[in-house]
Amino acid sequence: MDKSTQWRYTKTMSFLSSHCDASNKILDLGTPNNLSKLMQKRGHQVINTNGENLDLDYSSVLDDSIDLVTAFEIFEHMLAPFNILRKIKANKLIASVPLRLWFASAYWNEKDDWDKHYHEFEIKQFNFLLEKSGWRIIKNEKWKPYKKIQFGIRPFLRMFTNRYYIVYCERIKPSS
Repeated sequence: MDKSTQWRYTKTMSFLSSHCDASNKILDLGTPNNLSKLMQKRGHQVINTNGENLDLDYSSVLDDSIDLVTAFEIFEHMLAPFNILRKIKANKLIASVPLRLWFASAYWNEKDDWDKHYHEFEIKQFNFLLEKSGWRIIKNEKWKPYKKIQFGIRPFLRMFTNRYYIVYCERIKPSS
């Protein structure tokens, strides 16, 4: 694992640990990956989705036994994250997204439809999406990328620009 990924995983695990304990049953949106394996290694009860198209298939988030849903850098890959956010039965959500950078285009892999960023959010956009889909942000953090020594305008700008945004949310209870 490269230092940049290791740094991001350390930040993510610290945020996760401060908002849930090992007794929480976690559904991590996305197929099993190095971060979900690290979560399990640290004692969290984690299950992952199975590679289904989460824009169309919400069945995984309808499980009433799930305490917390995690969505680490997945919503930018979805065409309509609003829909699944509304369907989540769990009352807690931790999600991270890459932030839109004014000096760089959105990530777009020409060869792989799953490896594209349909959204790169500004903080106010992501907050609005969460609010309108029934979530209240309790805590959030912004992170700059891991500092690598590189030369050029973009690497210089990245040293001062937040790239990641993570939130802990709770479901807004409907009024009676």
